[in-house]
Amino acid sequence: MQIKTRIFGEVTIDDSKMIKFPNGIVGFPDLTDFALIHDAEQGDQAGIGWLQSVQEPTFAMPVVDPLIAKEDYNPLVDDNLLKVIGEGENILVLVTITVPSDLSKMSVNLKAPLVVNVDTRKAVQVVLEDDYPVKFFIYDILKSRKENSADKK
Repeated sequence: MQIKTRIFGEVTIDDSKMIKFPNGIVGFPDLTDFALIHDAEQGDQAGIGWLQSVQEPTFAMPVVDPLIAKEDYNPLVDDNLLKVIGEGENILVLVTITVPSDLSKMSVNLKAPLVVNVDTRKAVQVVLEDDYPVKFFIYDILKSRKENSADKK
């Protein structure tokens, strides 16, 4: 499928990368169809992906695996919410990233993860009852990981 994006221009998206949010996402209930786009050179191995709206070319959110930022992240998700995406073992959890002009204030939203059933390609955004923060600062964590990675080479 061909979609227009503000960030990537016109791109071809494999149907396997399409994700349906039947209930929309927080603040954007009418946006239900998305594509998960990664850096072309790194593919699915890229740390940061983009959740690109198919309906609104100007809307895309950077997303990342929360375990990159917080290794013990284990959100408790209500079973009724999981029914929306279908049963299955192949679940992907992503969190949105906020990248302000001061990069040292970069954060992820651990309070409202995106839960994707990879098999059905359906997803929900969940607002957790847990004490996870909306702004979990990650700049120092990412910087440390990058330095450790460089030291191993």
